[in-house]
Amino acid sequence: MNTSMSAQGAAPADGQGSASGGKQVSTLFLKGAICVIGLGVLAFCIFAIPAISSGVGVEWPRLAYLKYPILILGYLSAVPFFFALHQALKLLSYIDKKTAFSDSSVRALKYIKYCGIVMSILYLASLPIIFQIADADDAPGLVVIGMLMTAAPIVVAVFAAVLQKLLQNAIDIKSENELTV
Repeated sequence: MNTSMSAQGAAPADGQGSASGGKQVSTLFLKGAICVIGLGVLAFCIFAIPAISSGVGVEWPRLAYLKYPILILGYLSAVPFFFALHQALKLLSYIDKKTAFSDSSVRALKYIKYCGIVMSILYLASLPIIFQIADADDAPGLVVIGMLMTAAPIVVAVFAAVLQKLLQNAIDIKSENELTV
């Protein structure tokens, strides 16, 4: 009787009917959070990066030559950031479509990992600039902020690499089980 009820669609036999609705809400929340983060970083790129780069030249005229390196490194680091956000949105859409355990998800995590590595390299390249500004302003805390900015994308990259490996292992186990049955 229970089988006929679930076949007719009255009530799911496995009890996952309400869980998928909750999953949709949580992925919708995460998509919204990603969009808000993206808009915040876009506003930072539009307003703060130019203000910081021109402010360095005004505040410390001997460091005016750093205006363009700050602009270039700031905008270059935004490219992998937005690409990683796009991959995160794709990953959430795979979850919504119930294709999370697929090679597409593994590929999205791989791209997020690479974006984290590229961002960390770009921030590492900006550390000499941050050191010069911190020295001119006598602000050692700025060096700590620069190091945290370098470390944060590495943490994201390592986390994405771990998830990528776990997901690949789950896909491999799933395909082995399908071949066994």
